[in-house]
This record gives sequence, structure tokens and C-alpha cells, in this order.
Amino acid sequence: MLGKLARQQDPNVLVGFDFADDAGVYLIAPDTALVQTVDFFTPIVDDPYTFGQIAAVNALSDVYAMGGRPLSSLALVCFPDKGDLGVLERILAGGLSKMVEAGCTVIGGHSIRDEEMKFGYSVTGTVHPQRVLANRGARPGDVLLFTKALGTGVISTAIKRGKAEPAWIDAAVRSMTTLNKAAAEVITGTNNTFAVHALTDVTGFGLIGHAREMALASGVSLRLRASAVPLLAGALESVRAGYIPGGLKANREFAECLVGYDDGIPDDLRTMLYDPQTAGGLLISVAPEDAADLQRALAAAGVAAARIGEVLPSAKPLIQVSR
Repeated sequence: MLGKLARQQDPNVLVGFDFADDAGVYLIAPDTALVQTVDFFTPIVDDPYTFGQIAAVNALSDVYAMGGRPLSSLALVCFPDKGDLGVLERILAGGLSKMVEAGCTVIGGHSIRDEEMKFGYSVTGTVHPQRVLANRGARPGDVLLFTKALGTGVISTAIKRGKAEPAWIDAAVRSMTTLNKAAAEVITGTNNTFAVHALTDVTGFGLIGHAREMALASGVSLRLRASAVPLLAGALESVRAGYIPGGLKANREFAECLVGYDDGIPDDLRTMLYDPQTAGGLLISVAPEDAADLQRALAAAGVAAARIGEVLPSAKPLIQVSR
């Protein structure tokens, strides 16, 4: 729909919606640009405090994915008129806990009455204009690294159906409540000189969907190794049991026409590549000579980063999935 609107001509817009990037970037001074994003959704876990945490981590992630540092946020609340305000208090407290961890100040918000509960944040951060990390910029030969593991979409669906095992829930919640702060600080730290050419976080469009955006924006193709993509405990079991969210089906229907598969890749593993993630990991396109060093630096910061593929010259298919 945005593509149908008249384009505003503003030279201070460094990153808009032209390439489906994670956040907008607006220049306000020669050495400072604002990073702006907004995200909210319905509950995906039963515990209100945990839901608030997940919503905050998810909203903050887009700022980290642009190479930025979050500064302030506004809460967005939709809550039933006759709902238990104790539940809302726990949601807000959970979100605040992660905002405090991120060093991001909650300065207000807006609420409306709505029978379907929703919660999230608008987040504003800053970044140096010369250090913006967009989803375009990936170069042939780059290595693709991915932090976190896939599976929050199918496991959340299993939770909603009352079929998720405790170990699955624990793994998914642990992933969704972990900030991408540590990974972003390694990537953007002043003492680090890693040649990261493109960066995005993997959220609602799944790994294939966000890889597609990176490839199209950068004018390249990608090769992903399915067996190297980390998966959460219970993810494949959820797929095999049919706990498939509507978002996964939509992602696959939209993007699979641009994907080629090598023989022998099981359909449950193919399916996982389209799983919509909440507060997912970072997909990093880094120069091959820096990939191993970046992996080690991330590991030292407590961030597991898997090498899941590489960037290729533009070709068809846009994304090739190997075993």
C-alpha cells in the first residue's frame, strides 16, 4: 500500500520504505541521524509479564538491526474495557524491564479500548549517518551469519493450541526475551572493524522473506544451507504435528516462487525457513575475511552465530537452498 502513495521528497531521509528496511533513518545533524520504528501485536504467551518483555524486545530489535542505539520509546496499548488492570500492569512492567536493560527510556504512550489485547512500542534511536546498516549492501562473496534459532512461530502456535511441551516453551521464551543488544554492540563497536555490509533482523516474514528483501535491495542472490540453520527445540515437531501459523503459509505463498531447492531437503525443514519469528535474530552479511573473527567476537559476547550461507552474484533463483 505504501508503494501507491505519493513519495515525499526529503533529502534528510537516509532510509525510507523503498527497500522494506527494518526502520526509518532521518538525518538531523552531520554526525547524527534518528532511527525510528514501531511494532505491536497480540499476546503469544499466557504470562502477561513475559508478553510485555517479548513485545519490547521485538520493537527494540529494528533499531539494533540498523546499527543504531535505542534512546526512547512510547508504549502502544489496546486493552479490553472490562479487562483486569492487574494484567495490564504486568504487561507494562515486563516491557519496562527490557527497556531498562536496553537503556531505552519509556517517555509515554497511548492506549485505546479494544476487545483484542495488543501491546508494543514506538522506538527512537540514533546512529551515525555513515554507519547505518541497511538491508542493502550485501556483496558477492560475503558470508551470511545468523544469530538465534528459528521456530518461535510454530511453537507459539503449539502454545495457543495447548500442545507445546515445557521444554519447547522455555526455549522459545528464552529466545524471544533476549535482546539483540549484545550482537549489535559487537557489530557496531568502535573497537571492532568487521566489514559488515548489510544487516537485518528476521521477524514476521521468516528467514526466506527477510533474505529475499536483502537480496533484492542489494542486487545479489543468496545461497542458504538448510542443515546449518539453527532450530529451536520442538520446532520440527510442531511442523510435523501441523501447528502451522497463518503467517508461515502466507510467507511461503509469497516468496517461494523465488526459491530453488537442492534435492533431498525434507519438507519440514523447508517449511521452517518461512516461519514468522517474533524478536528473531540478526542476519549479517559480512566480508569473508572477517566472518570467522566476527563469529568468535559474538561468541565471546555470549551470542551464538551460525554460518548459514553466502552471497552470490545476481542470478536465478534469487535464493538457492542447499542441504
